[in-house]
Amino acid sequence: MVQVYEDRRLAGSYHAGNDMPDASLRAWAGLIADCAPVPAPRVLEVGAGTGMFAAALARWTDARLVVGVEPSPAMLAEAHRLHPAAHRPDRLHFAAGRAEAVPLRPRSVDLALLSRVIHHLPDRRACARELARVLRPGGVVVVRTTFRERLDAVVYTYWPRLLDIDRVRFPAEADVRADFAVHGFEVVRISSHAEPVAAGLRAYHQRLVTRPQSKFTHLTEAEFATGLARLAADAKAEAEAEAGAAAGAGADAEPLVRPRPVSERYDVAVFRLR
Repeated sequence: MVQVYEDRRLAGSYHAGNDMPDASLRAWAGLIADCAPVPAPRVLEVGAGTGMFAAALARWTDARLVVGVEPSPAMLAEAHRLHPAAHRPDRLHFAAGRAEAVPLRPRSVDLALLSRVIHHLPDRRACARELARVLRPGGVVVVRTTFRERLDAVVYTYWPRLLDIDRVRFPAEADVRADFAVHGFEVVRISSHAEPVAAGLRAYHQRLVTRPQSKFTHLTEAEFATGLARLAADAKAEAEAEAGAAAGAGADAEPLVRPRPVSERYDVAVFRLR
């Protein structure tokens, strides 16, 4: 993860290309906060990236403190730039650190989040061991990911080779369960949740045009361009259908065809420290 996001261009485009509507981000923040074992929890996000989830948890939940730990200096710089509240360590703070070496004292947090990061970790068991160190007894870890056996992202429609790549990159559910069990975690639940990330295919195209996700670094320029052209064609067809329906309905009528929101689904694995 560090090597990929040391690229300042990718770090700079990551936020815009992975942002989502406030309603969706707020829903995710609420879902994650609801897993906390205590009111007003102290929260750690491992692999915080540009700080989108850490900032959302600080803004929309009753978290007492949110600390986002990120190994990439380029991503960490973006987090500080995008979220000035990070300069208020009483509420939201970002710090350099790795999943295997979190810069927090033992038993200092109640809830830890790993959002779209588990597949980047070179040693998941070392991460689980470190989380067992910094969590209080009964503390909870939320892993937001897509397990290998349930890969279903919209991007695979336009870049099908990414599915084969991600079947290698992403862990299986059983493997993650085992890695956390070794260090004293029990499964609370494993569920699935989806939220809209773009209003339609045109917005989704704009979201991906800068190749903002690490998975795209595995494609050649030609492969990426081909998939982007497919997505652009579908976005154009969607816009034409919307315009045609609006013209046929008349100026005062409700549109008969609207862009269909593009949603992303994730598995949510919740582990409790015994």
